[in-house]
Amino acid sequence: MAFDLQPVLRGDLVELTPLREADREALFAVAADALIWEQHPVKERYQETTFRTFFNESLASGGALLVRDRRDGQVIGSSRFHGYDAAASEVEIGWTFLARSHWGGLYNREMKELMLRHAFRFVERVVFLVGPQNVRSQRAVLKIGGVLSGQRPDGRGGESLVYEITRSNHGETV
Repeated sequence: MAFDLQPVLRGDLVELTPLREADREALFAVAADALIWEQHPVKERYQETTFRTFFNESLASGGALLVRDRRDGQVIGSSRFHGYDAAASEVEIGWTFLARSHWGGLYNREMKELMLRHAFRFVERVVFLVGPQNVRSQRAVLKIGGVLSGQRPDGRGGESLVYEITRSNHGETV
């Protein structure tokens, strides 16, 4: 069975759907908050030109998901499956951001739990690459059970911390 990189996933709080061109404006409205990106390696994503590049790359990735609040249907962020490697039985979850109104753990926890459950139908290991300066994301990954397992270059060539969750330890902390 092939890994579906753009499933529709529904929880009590969030719904994740494949990212589409029609989502550009609504997602930019969320991303335009500079504080979302203050610890991120690409701090200018709140600017329209930088966001445009990010959005186009997200569409081209074939694994990007739009996140909506199920209470009111509002767009609150996005995330992505990336780098599926059947031989290594691994996929990355990343490029996640949420509106600050939805920070605090509950929404991110449910979104990642939905993504992890989906991923573990196909792989043994999920990895998260996080910038060394991005303490907020490091804490968020630890909260969902991520374990620091090393470092590796990210897609831009910068060093990233690698956190992992394996199928066998999933559910112990999520």
